[in-house]
This record gives sequence, structure tokens and C-alpha cells, in this order.
Amino acid sequence: MKTGAGLRAGPSGMAEPIIVFTTTSDIEASVVMALLDSHGIAAFRVSGNPQHIWPMAVNPFGEIRIAVAAEAADEARRIIESHREDVGTKVVRLRDEFEELQRRIGYRFRDRGLLEHALTHKSRAAEDASGGVIDNESLEFLGDAVLGLVVAEALFRMYPAYTEGQKSKIKAAVVSTQSLARHAERLRLGEHLILGRGEEKTGGRFKQALLADTYEALIAAVYLDGGLSAAAAFLERELTDAIEAGTVQTVVGQDYKSALQERLQALGRPLPEYRVAGEAGPDHRKLFSIEVVVQGEVLGAATGRAKKEAEQEAARLALAHLDRAG
Repeated sequence: MKTGAGLRAGPSGMAEPIIVFTTTSDIEASVVMALLDSHGIAAFRVSGNPQHIWPMAVNPFGEIRIAVAAEAADEARRIIESHREDVGTKVVRLRDEFEELQRRIGYRFRDRGLLEHALTHKSRAAEDASGGVIDNESLEFLGDAVLGLVVAEALFRMYPAYTEGQKSKIKAAVVSTQSLARHAERLRLGEHLILGRGEEKTGGRFKQALLADTYEALIAAVYLDGGLSAAAAFLERELTDAIEAGTVQTVVGQDYKSALQERLQALGRPLPEYRVAGEAGPDHRKLFSIEVVVQGEVLGAATGRAKKEAEQEAARLALAHLDRAG
């Protein structure tokens, strides 16, 4: 964030307002506006092209500038400099407002304005008369595309033998609104949403569709800030379990593990144990060998790209073994 700007003369020869603070953060801009107002200094926002003093939304990722009357500029700068940390009675660390969220997602933004943009709902932008607040709908659109690409590539690598229809079903389960909303809830995105007053009152922080949309916007923000590799790494951490669960749900089609458990209980035998017998291959194409063991006896063994997939196949083979044994 920066302060200060040179004085310019307008067409009439009179001094125009002076820019005293510049940031890419709507939160920082709001804090500074409130600070100046509390000291009796009228201020307004300027966004976009620095050659235009009046609000112009030229670049959706552009800077937000705070301007005041020329005669109040020096006092405004002094107030801003003396209140970098403390605003009113509450300590506000402007540089750290997203620190906890960045820790949870495992990614640190070079441009924190992108993260803030991803968290800004259209209800907040609609309430800003200056036009300096941009909502996350465009990021949501981009994030949906990045998500689809990364999941499709992961399925292509993990399940090369699956049909197009099978992979499409798994993908649909992984990128569904319900699935994305669960990921957003786990990251506690709702706590960080920047909402308008109306959306806040109607429980926007807990709405499934809104959380899913924000999650897609977050994906786009990571992509724009760090590139496709950063977005893919983030999604790999986030979605591996969802892909495995989607595979069991849509491809295996039957829960053989539950069926095996019921069969063993009917026979008066103890519950099965699933153990990893071995792993092979690089991290991005790892194969897991799983054995299902009952009372020390291996009843079935299988290999798969995902542990849950291999467990289901091992359980299916165990059931077949029990059928043959009578």
C-alpha cells in the first residue's frame, strides 16, 4: 500500500483532489475511508486509470485510490501514517487479514488483491457507489474451467482404462455444488466472505451455492497468482479423497466392503482388516496393493490407483472366495 501523489491543476486552473492512499484491497480502502471520516476529512475512492481522478473501472484488478481535497492532503497522510496498525479501538493489521485463510489453503498469494476479489460477492459490489469494488463472478467462471481441466487430467492419469462415461460420472460427483461447498466449509471460506448487508442478513455465509461459487473463484485466484501448477497442486491436496469417493460411488457401483462385513458377521467371524501390502510408481501415478485379512488369512488382494478402489476390489474377491468355500 502506498500514500501520496502529486498535485495537479485542473482545466480551470484550480487544484484537483489529491490521492493520499493507494491499495488493491477493498478492506484496506474501507478502513482508511472510515479513519479519515472519523477525523472530519471527506474522502472518496478512485479506481482504474491513474490519469483520471474520477472513478473509472478500467482494470478489474486495478488499484483503489483514496483522494481528499488538496488543503486536507497533508493532514490525511499524517493520520494514515500514524494509524497503520490501530484504527479506532480495534487493532487492524491490514497486511495480515487473510493470513489464517492462506495457511488453511496452503498457498500464499503474491497479489492479495486477487484473494480479496475471489471472496467478494456481488451483493457487496452492488452496494458500492464508486464502482471500485469488483465481484467474483468472472473469477468463478474461470475457476470452473480450471477445476474441470485439472480433474479431467487427474482422472485421465489415474484411470486410463475407464470409459469416457465412467470418468464423466466421477468428474460430475467431484465438481458438484454439494462437493465444492463441503470443501469451502472445511476451509471456513464463509468466515471471510465480503458480503453486502442484505446477503449478510439472509445467511449468505452458510449458503451452499454461494460457498461453491466462492470456492471456484478461489481456484481462479490461485491460478492467476501462481499459474496452472499452483492451482493443480492446490486441487490435488483438496480433491484426492473426493476423486476416490466418487470412483467408489459411480464406478464400483456396489459397496463390497459393507457386503463382506455383513457376510462375515452372518458366519460369526470377526470384521475384516484392510492393509497396504505395497506401493509402486511415482507420486502422480502411484499404485496401491491392498489385502483384506480375516483372522490372519488373506481372503482377497487387489491393486488400484486409489486405496479405496483397491479395498473395494479386494473385498469383492474376498466375497468370491467365501462363495467358493461354501
